[in-house]
Amino acid sequence: MITNEIIEDFIQKIPPSPKALKATILLLNQGELAKAAQIAQTDLALSAYLKNIVNKPIYGFKNEVAEVSQIFGILGLSSSQQTVYNYMMTLLSPKKWELFKLRESTFHELQAKLSRRWKQILEHLEIDDMAIESSITLLPASIIVAEALFNEKKTDVDLLRSVNNLDLNTILGRLCSLDLFDICEKIALKWEMPSSISQIIQASSGFKASDDEKLNRLGKWMHLLLFYELSQPLFIEAELNDFIDFKIDYVSEIYDDFATLMEIT
Repeated sequence: MITNEIIEDFIQKIPPSPKALKATILLLNQGELAKAAQIAQTDLALSAYLKNIVNKPIYGFKNEVAEVSQIFGILGLSSSQQTVYNYMMTLLSPKKWELFKLRESTFHELQAKLSRRWKQILEHLEIDDMAIESSITLLPASIIVAEALFNEKKTDVDLLRSVNNLDLNTILGRLCSLDLFDICEKIALKWEMPSSISQIIQASSGFKASDDEKLNRLGKWMHLLLFYELSQPLFIEAELNDFIDFKIDYVSEIYDDFATLMEIT
């Protein structure tokens, strides 16, 4: 059994806080996009990450975007904050993934795809909320934590997978009494996100509906997005799809709308 102390100790490491990074987040939280870009430009690693993410094909820019001021201007306030959260998680991600068949580039691809698609969904739903847009960063964050927790009990994980053919979320629950979405919630608390974010995240599991219909509907959209992205060949190969138990009945009312949006984008 993985104790709460082990889990809390690891989550307390999220996120690392270099001076420039802390200042960038603070300025973004205050709505100071131009000042945040100036500070972010001084952090070479952060600048390189932003440039790499924004110039991926999913963003569709014909010419390379090089300056952080340009990147933040294109992304806007909410997406800039979300992207910096994603960067913070890369500072904690393992140099070598043991359980998941991931590389640094694959993990960055997951972050970019989830972020871009979630933004498209929120635009479709006409929702402009910085915290809700950043909530999608919690899933990649929780995958990093899950990797670390599984490596604490790698022999037990391998045994459970081979003998009982259990999915990874069930195994995670057996080992530490938390599933992937519970870990997301803990990280949301660490980042001092509003309580509504935890409700959306839990609703996205397909098992823990929110009493708030608006938040529950967002959870359904996120559930579909997670299943859609983690079912792509790149992430099936990485074995990340084993975390999401798709609940078609749960999302049936929005399924056609979601499918149409994914075709358009």
